[in-house]
Amino acid sequence: MYREHTKTVRIGDRVIGGGNPVLIQSMTNTATEDIEGTTAQILALEAAGCEIVRCTVPTIEAAEALRRIKERIHIPLVADIHFDHKMALAAIENGADKIRINPGNIGGREKVADVVRAASERGIPIRVGVNSGSLEKGLLEKYHGVTAEGIVESALDKVHMIEDMGYDNLVVSIKSSDVLTCIRAHELLAAQTEHPLHVGITESGTLLSGNIKSAVGIGIILYEGIGDTIRVSLTGDPTEEIRSAKLILRSLGLRKGGIEVVSCPTCGRTKIDLISLANQVEQMVQDIPLNLKVAVMGCAVNGPGEAKEADIGIAGGIGEGLLIKKGEIVRKVPEDELLQTLREELLNWQG
Repeated sequence: MYREHTKTVRIGDRVIGGGNPVLIQSMTNTATEDIEGTTAQILALEAAGCEIVRCTVPTIEAAEALRRIKERIHIPLVADIHFDHKMALAAIENGADKIRINPGNIGGREKVADVVRAASERGIPIRVGVNSGSLEKGLLEKYHGVTAEGIVESALDKVHMIEDMGYDNLVVSIKSSDVLTCIRAHELLAAQTEHPLHVGITESGTLLSGNIKSAVGIGIILYEGIGDTIRVSLTGDPTEEIRSAKLILRSLGLRKGGIEVVSCPTCGRTKIDLISLANQVEQMVQDIPLNLKVAVMGCAVNGPGEAKEADIGIAGGIGEGLLIKKGEIVRKVPEDELLQTLREELLNWQG
């Protein structure tokens, strides 16, 4: 397992790599200079389960805002830097827990060295990020376009440059919007470095397409033992990224805790509004701190059998439904009381 053997890196009060749990990241979409708005979004991300958050730092005002934002949040704060190494220096000065840079676009080796020196003085890790859209012209010519091999070579060139400066407190991130390219690139990179890897499918899209591409790409990469942190990049509310990331980790057995809701796809036997009911159940259980599987089934024919692997479940009938525990029918409940009955059972769960 690659992630069992990556170096450990401390980001604020969190530790990644070396077999530590895969952590969930997201990024704010507010103007970082808007301290109130950015803080509010980070607190919402925290409540959803975000464990590391990244903010863009395009201005000195944004860098200075980091200090006040950090005072109000409870998870590590990463500064995202493009083009101007002075923003990285200012972010470090203002307490960033990690710096994300692409060494190829912040002004050359000397400026990279300035950032490395400042990060080293404060013991702050640097995330070396390379996207398929930022490949150097020479690599595009060498590999005849964007390829996994080119992405990996670009990333390793930058990693080796920083290592040659005497600093190895690094996290590496390589991303592509093409799922298969991203998977192949991570397979190649994991075999050539011991630095922890941050995994994601960049520019993956909207809630539907982005979730599907991310689940496929991130899921395969994680299943192969690669990846120490993840971000599901979605065009939308960042808290949706956290919900999706948690489900990906849970589906792979990499995260425990929280209620997992399973539901049937419905068929002609379904006599209740199962789609609405399943969505209500999924929302309802988010604030219940149990490690359970809850089944929502559409009929009383197969419901008990299909729900037997769940800890508790409900199955619909005509105007009524069944409450099921461990595959056994407990009692019948009027349809309009199913949701509340399930919630009461969960709130009073005795195992």
